[in-house]
Amino acid sequence: MTIVAADPRSIAQAAELLRDGRLVAFPTETVYGLGADATNDRAVAAIFAAKGRPSFNPLIIHLAAAEAAGELVAVDDRAAALARRFWPGPLTLVLPRRPEAAVSLLASAGLDSLAVRVPAHPVALALLAATGRPLAAPSANPSGRISPTTARHVAGDFDPPPAMILDGGPCAVGVESTVLDLTGRQAVLLRPGGIARETLEEELGPVDTAAATADPRAPGMLASHYAPARPVRLDAEQARPGEALLGFGGRAPADCLNLSAEGDLAEAAANLFAMLRRLDAPPQRAIAVMPIPRHGLGLAINDRLRRAAAPRPSSPLVRRDG
Repeated sequence: MTIVAADPRSIAQAAELLRDGRLVAFPTETVYGLGADATNDRAVAAIFAAKGRPSFNPLIIHLAAAEAAGELVAVDDRAAALARRFWPGPLTLVLPRRPEAAVSLLASAGLDSLAVRVPAHPVALALLAATGRPLAAPSANPSGRISPTTARHVAGDFDPPPAMILDGGPCAVGVESTVLDLTGRQAVLLRPGGIARETLEEELGPVDTAAATADPRAPGMLASHYAPARPVRLDAEQARPGEALLGFGGRAPADCLNLSAEGDLAEAAANLFAMLRRLDAPPQRAIAVMPIPRHGLGLAINDRLRRAAAPRPSSPLVRRDG
């Protein structure tokens, strides 16, 4: 078994594996990441191979401290202010790449920008410090599938598994980081996540929104993503025959999985991927999801659900009632 409880000894072993070009899964506050030495072309390529990830889909570079960002990207006043307020935390900034940045070009899909963040998880920060290098780390799951929020999710998704899976318990946030593009004069929200758009606008003023695309500028922008094997139907008031219902709030039936009986969006975000995984199994043939409010963390939850329900070649889906 490659799952190892995170402690100083296992973190040191994981850091050695990373420096040797191996893949290590580790917890962050958002989801578990599949980490590789971001300066090692072969290690970064191994991430794409393990996940079956399109090579045009860039990776997030994780750093041990905000000060390290300046070695890789051009940090303007906006980025510096956001880093002071939100790092460590679930915010990824897309910034112009410095020509001398040591990060593999494959990690940025050949773009002239890099997506960087400092995670807010003690295991992730200890691993970054012990490795002494930036880590490329997308979610530790096959590309396009449901993101992992526990170590056992990771172990069940890969054959062969990563060289090591550091177990730091369930992820507290449960959805990926917010991705904000600061390469232009206007800030653009590329992916909703753990930091709400409204909170960003308190710091920056108005923030534009980018649509999902087949030609992503940052991670998490593909139209079909975070998807169970079973079809997903959104804004459902009740389950149809053959469907499992994923509920929200006090109106949900007592016998369904409920993201948050109290209607708490933070609790719902933390439960989202784990509950989708539980429902993505026989005898259910499909998953129906009750409406989720579209504000605060609800924006990120609805973003993930919309991508989970997007049509894909292997499973024609109905995306919404009516």
